[in-house]
Amino acid sequence: MEQFLDAIQSGASSDDIANIPIPESYRGCFVKRDEADMFEGLDSWDKDPRKSLHVDEVRTPDLAPDEVYIAVMASSINFNTVWTSIFEPMPTFGFLDRLARESDWAKRHQRDEHIVGSDASGVVLRVGSAVRNWKPGDKITVQCNHVDGQDHTAHNDSMMANNQRIWGFETNFGGLADLSVVRANQLMPKPTHLTWEESAVNGLCSSTSYRMLVSDNGARMKQGDSVLIWGATGGIGGYAVQYVLNGGGRPIGVVSSPERAEILNRMGCEAVIDRRAANYQFWSDEHTQDESEWRRFGKDIRGLNDGEDVDIVFEHPGRSTMGASVFAAKRGGTIITCAATSGYMVEFDNRHFWMKLKKLLSSHFANYSESWAANKLLCEGKIQPLLTDTYTLDGVGEASLAVHHNKAEGKLGVLCLAPGEGLGIDDPERRAAIGEDKITVFRS
Repeated sequence: MEQFLDAIQSGASSDDIANIPIPESYRGCFVKRDEADMFEGLDSWDKDPRKSLHVDEVRTPDLAPDEVYIAVMASSINFNTVWTSIFEPMPTFGFLDRLARESDWAKRHQRDEHIVGSDASGVVLRVGSAVRNWKPGDKITVQCNHVDGQDHTAHNDSMMANNQRIWGFETNFGGLADLSVVRANQLMPKPTHLTWEESAVNGLCSSTSYRMLVSDNGARMKQGDSVLIWGATGGIGGYAVQYVLNGGGRPIGVVSSPERAEILNRMGCEAVIDRRAANYQFWSDEHTQDESEWRRFGKDIRGLNDGEDVDIVFEHPGRSTMGASVFAAKRGGTIITCAATSGYMVEFDNRHFWMKLKKLLSSHFANYSESWAANKLLCEGKIQPLLTDTYTLDGVGEASLAVHHNKAEGKLGVLCLAPGEGLGIDDPERRAAIGEDKITVFRS
């Protein structure tokens, strides 16, 4: 991989890169099948990704006709890496085993190590015989929708495909490594004004937020809409704030500290609720929600929204907040939900839902078209990366623990093959025109 790094940094031609041999092994971050029960009996909070995530040499898989090898310059941490590392809600090796039954090529994914990571920026090293639009030397980012398109269910919205998976979570050979294997329909152009690490943190979270709010498959946000955003300085929340502002709406961000509220203000989000200062107690005990707290929350929202309830609720915590989210949406409003970081078994009062004609929509990542549109906005500088800190590949365990324990705003980047921060900018003039203060708002 050092030969590839030297070639990339020296601006080698496509032919030069194509002539460098692919190594038989590479450095990757993975969990082990025989350690899947290592945290048995522990509470989720006490499960430590530093103990389960290993960085070592892994065997290079063969390349299928519709795939490419990429040199991963940088990657990032997502909640699915945290879930993989603590083996919740189940070990991911079951995903790999099911994938292996699909075809001879799919059998490569069934290993005793699962190489994780669902984001990447990097350079194409080799293309399979069926790849048309990419060549060695192309600088790319990766979107994590893994679908082959041979099933009819993939051809209206590929997120509806029977075999849709998330790369690096439900497949092997993820992005937290020096090399990865991805399908050609996962590739997108790298933003020329961003560094490797700034380019690597957007694919999963920005595309997820785009589908939830902007796409016809989501809430179809329009100009003037007010949007309540939980975890508004987190991964998907921080992008949601930007999409609302960019689309002429009013974001109302919910955060958990004055410092996070300040970040939102710097982004241009004026309406902010510090939930920790307000001390909302939506649950009076493990089994009972407190409607009076929903009402207090709703009053606080209306105080920031010209006396009105919100048009859209951007919901992702799940169990802890769903009751309040359904209550807070206006009559005829929309609650759009993905994930459930506080628990999957949600409850809400159906009276506030059906009698006020509200809509509850589910969303899961994004199709290629949506991801491409989200990436285009990043390339144009209309949406900014949420990078707050950068780790080395050897520090993936520490970074995952920070996300697991909610100690990180925005996104945590991971340097893989890139030898340091600040590299990979090909258009400094565009960067200057957009503004360093905007691009690095989460690092200020």
